Amino acid sequence: MRVVIADLKSREGFVNKDTIVGGYGARLRGFSWTTRLIERVRKVYQNVPSIHCAYLAAIFSAAGHEVVFTDEELVDGDLGLVLTSIVDYRNEIRWADDARRRGMHVGFFGAMATHVSELLQEHADFIIKGEPEAAAQRIAQGEWPTGVVQSPAISALDSLPFPAWHLLAHAKGSHAVGRSLLRAGSAFPVLSSRSCPEFCTYCPHRITAPYRARSAENVVAEIEELCKRYGKPYLIFRDPLFSEERERSIAIAEGIIRKGLRLQFECETRLDDLDTDLLDLLARAGVHAITFGVESVDPQALKRVARRPIPHAHQKAIVRHCRELGVQTQGFYVFGFPSETAESIRATIDYSIELGSTAATFKVLTPYPGTPMYKQISSQIFETDLEKFDGYTLTFNHPNLAPEQMQFLLGSAYARFYVRPSWAWNYLGFRGFGKWFERMDNYTRRKQMANEIAFFASQNSDGRLE
Repeated sequence: MRVVIADLKSREGFVNKDTIVGGYGARLRGFSWTTRLIERVRKVYQNVPSIHCAYLAAIFSAAGHEVVFTDEELVDGDLGLVLTSIVDYRNEIRWADDARRRGMHVGFFGAMATHVSELLQEHADFIIKGEPEAAAQRIAQGEWPTGVVQSPAISALDSLPFPAWHLLAHAKGSHAVGRSLLRAGSAFPVLSSRSCPEFCTYCPHRITAPYRARSAENVVAEIEELCKRYGKPYLIFRDPLFSEERERSIAIAEGIIRKGLRLQFECETRLDDLDTDLLDLLARAGVHAITFGVESVDPQALKRVARRPIPHAHQKAIVRHCRELGVQTQGFYVFGFPSETAESIRATIDYSIELGSTAATFKVLTPYPGTPMYKQISSQIFETDLEKFDGYTLTFNHPNLAPEQMQFLLGSAYARFYVRPSWAWNYLGFRGFGKWFERMDNYTRRKQMANEIAFFASQNSDGRLE
């Protein structure tokens, strides 16, 4: 059987999917000069193949089937598997319709297929619900899929074959090395665990399956295979909380060091799951960048959505130690928690600058289908186009902010964080700021704040700084 696996390129904006936002994906359409520049940069520096597609390729190949991968071209085959996303599902539907007209038996998989399958049903012969590997194993052994195909989560993750990157046309993706201007030619995502043990009501990472982790030995064996095949790869751990199990992350790092594996990697975690000893070990193993969620500076806003706040002193200490080790950092921030105001969002922007991370990503709170938050505020959701649930668009009636105000604050956050001389100095790895940087930073901040106040005044809203 010829199996076609499709992870389709978007036709608009920068789309990042697969494991992003629990598999729903995100789309950035630049709406200011700063965000347009960031959109272009991401298209160049965040281009890695799909890890779930690579897992499916390994399963079908091991069963003796021919595997063909495509990210755009319509190719012929017996069975087609299309990775879905909430932000680009219309493009995915178009490809599936064309493939079915040519006689291919087509199915969808991914978070969109699992949680919002009603929009896809008329465009597919089958829909896989759940993590796709269990269903793929049955299909590879001869089960012919039709209708809804349930795919329960595999608890023994070590039993899965390693992702078959060599079967994907774009196996050598490009990715920024530690959020720098350098690009890795052989960049691959790695899933050392799945789902998330936290209970944040707005996060879709845990809604498809429960948290499970691979053994450290199994993860190191995959890394060793990648090093043998691709030389010195750059690995992106997609786990939402890489260091959740401290001893396991220590064992992974020690395994890399013990085997003398040459690689660089980045990971995402909570800052309270890190300490200086663990950071020192990860740096010896090759960590080059760490990403983490801050979300909001307001601990009460976080508690209302079941996110555990992290003391600011600890956050600053970890970021400072990363800088001393030469490890780059990126903080994630979310605007629009129900209790927030323009003033509290300004405070979060101020804190993102004060924290001193190498980079920052700002998004708008999005009630994704299947999350507790979606159920809690469903009556307030006004947006009917699911492709606008992209992480950068306000989709519900916020108590204090209109959509245009939220977008303005989002654009202001990117401008305030990146358009300042001290950021460029920090990004280039220099330490310490002179009086000139302080004066120029203060000047740019005054100009930006004046723009904010003028905008909110024009909106008949209170733009004062308290």
